[in-house]
Amino acid sequence: MKKFVLSLALIGAMVACAPKKDANQLLTEQAAAEYLVPVHPGNSERPFWNGFSKKFIYAPAFDFKSVECAVNYRFTATAEDGQSWNFEAKCPQQSLAPIWNNIPQGTNVTLCVEGLNAAGEVVATVGERKFWRDYAFNPPYNGAVRSYREAAIMGMLHVHKMPEIQHWLNSTEPDMNYNHNTYPCKIIGATIQIEVLLAKTVPSYHDAAIAIAKNAAQFLMDQARKPGDKLAYFPPTYYKDKAASKFTWNLGRTMAMEAASAGEAYLDLYDVTGEKIYLEQAIGIANTYCNIQNEDGSWYIKYDFASGEPVIEVKAMLHPLLRYFLRLEKSYGQSQYAEARLRGEKWMHDHILTSFDMTGQFEDVNVMGLAPYQNLTNCTAAPYASYLINRGATEQELAIAYELTRFSEDQFVYWDCPVNADGVKRDSCPCVFEQYKYQTPVDNSTCNVAHAMLDIYDQCGDELMKAKAKALVDNITVVQCVNTGKLLTTWRLRYNYKPTFWANCAYDSMLMLLRMESYCDNK
Repeated sequence: MKKFVLSLALIGAMVACAPKKDANQLLTEQAAAEYLVPVHPGNSERPFWNGFSKKFIYAPAFDFKSVECAVNYRFTATAEDGQSWNFEAKCPQQSLAPIWNNIPQGTNVTLCVEGLNAAGEVVATVGERKFWRDYAFNPPYNGAVRSYREAAIMGMLHVHKMPEIQHWLNSTEPDMNYNHNTYPCKIIGATIQIEVLLAKTVPSYHDAAIAIAKNAAQFLMDQARKPGDKLAYFPPTYYKDKAASKFTWNLGRTMAMEAASAGEAYLDLYDVTGEKIYLEQAIGIANTYCNIQNEDGSWYIKYDFASGEPVIEVKAMLHPLLRYFLRLEKSYGQSQYAEARLRGEKWMHDHILTSFDMTGQFEDVNVMGLAPYQNLTNCTAAPYASYLINRGATEQELAIAYELTRFSEDQFVYWDCPVNADGVKRDSCPCVFEQYKYQTPVDNSTCNVAHAMLDIYDQCGDELMKAKAKALVDNITVVQCVNTGKLLTTWRLRYNYKPTFWANCAYDSMLMLLRMESYCDNK
């Protein structure tokens, strides 16, 4: 007994002297364990979504078919340097979890799956696949270089002081020297929202900011379809002949979901001014949406702006509209939109969540001729996860939101990237790419994913999700132009690369920074 007690004492002393794992180590280990669980793997009841995927953070599973005479399947993953890892499984659709953490991060991998007979002999090559084994979450990352609130205000002031924005003080027409004004709902709507946010955040700018917002709103109202038209109150998606507005597939057309952006801007302006014309415009837009909803609860993605007739059969991703309807219900007592919203939710559930085809739909990318899963994006998945949680998710919906967020991280978050031949990294990491068709880090995408992660944290207390969100948001302050406050849209680090600037994306960054301020003190 005495010897046993001494042994316990010795073990206790050894444990006490052992180095303690810090919070970052614990988060890294938790993330590594979670990355072994594949994201929404396909099976006999649901399709595989990753046929066009180029990279994975979570261990993937692929749609390899069983072959006759095979009783086992050998999976062999080979890196460019010839190193390989293998395991055997009964099913060719087994995830790569058994070897996933053995494959070095930042590795191009070729996977070969072979069917084996009872003697262990190869009877067929079931399939091959090449992909990038991406970097895992591994803190610490760059912390915020200034307070979140300061970064947000700097961003607001940069937009406010742009000559093209100051132009609105004395005009109800846009200054087209800012090319993106060619997208009225998106960019001019965001201009209104940024100016309203500035008026509320920095009172000394209130009067000028509201004057700008009102003139920008007047432009949207002047350009909108008139009462009695099929698309009544809808401002146009495209204006003049710049950028994608001049593409033949956009001429005379409008994207249905874009009008919700203008509606959100009107509501923001109404909130700060109390002038009912803006609420009336927002309600008019919502009424039109109800009038053109399809029987199955969907909306088409594009309509002829003059006639209001759909011009293509592609259906829209509905998260912007459902969020808009929900705001009208909750904040303005407009309960008449609940039925249309619920029908839209059902269509999203039956067609998009079931198929897991989180297709990107952007005003400057042609949506025609896309195969299923060919242009996936976080810009559908992460916002819909946030929508489900914020409108009050059931336990099943919370699981869906969690899966949508994992998908967004897996396919679009880059926690790190390799250096080039000159020893320079391509992108400012951590970052989030926008879509398969635009493999570029975009601040709006960072905000989409960070919001969804924080929504899950709010709901479940998942500290790993909060840590991931903070790492993403902190990098907004790192990339921000220190001398102007400009919130860059694209985060490429290539020599002579000119970052783009979209006001709507900058607005999303401002909101994200202000939200992050409420969670922590940047330390």
